[in-house]
Amino acid sequence: MKNFDNSFLTDNIRLIAGVDEVGRGPLAGPVVSASVIFSPDDYIEGVNDSKQLSEREREQLLPQIMDKAISYSVAAVSHTKIDQINILQASLLSMKIAVNRLQIQPHLILIDGNKSFQCSVKTIPIVKGDSKSFAIAAASIIAKVARDRLMKRLDRHFPNYLWGKNKGYATKEHIEAIRIYGASSLHRRTFLKNIALLEKA
Repeated sequence: MKNFDNSFLTDNIRLIAGVDEVGRGPLAGPVVSASVIFSPDDYIEGVNDSKQLSEREREQLLPQIMDKAISYSVAAVSHTKIDQINILQASLLSMKIAVNRLQIQPHLILIDGNKSFQCSVKTIPIVKGDSKSFAIAAASIIAKVARDRLMKRLDRHFPNYLWGKNKGYATKEHIEAIRIYGASSLHRRTFLKNIALLEKA
């Protein structure tokens, strides 16, 4: 994965940022993105696409990523904004904000997926980038841990929906809870309409 990133290095490209988002699919909560820059020589054993790691593995890797990174950042776009501009645009917006929050400007940005966003720095979308690029994979871990922790905190205020367990995703228990209790103030209304769950909202 590190070799993939380093293949983009040139005399003019020394600092590469990876950026990824987490939370496109859930019925509630924000979409969260992270961006991270490493030195070309830095590598962390075990970094991989966050979906391929357990929660414990992600939590163990996070402090190592934060310690090794030259710069990293996190950004969230709310459920209301998702409803306003759609999840694709919200995901791209959160990634753009995360990149803009980096304290050091990279020379190149590798983006997970097949879409890009406007930026003064060159961007390259990488399909399945979180399984190819070290920086994108590290960003996916930062974003996943940040969003999971947020949903666990929100679970204390909305315990009926079991967000501490499902993180807002459309599990059977989550869908049943919405049918029983209706939608909360943090649910994505456009997502609920798509699965016809708003009868009691």
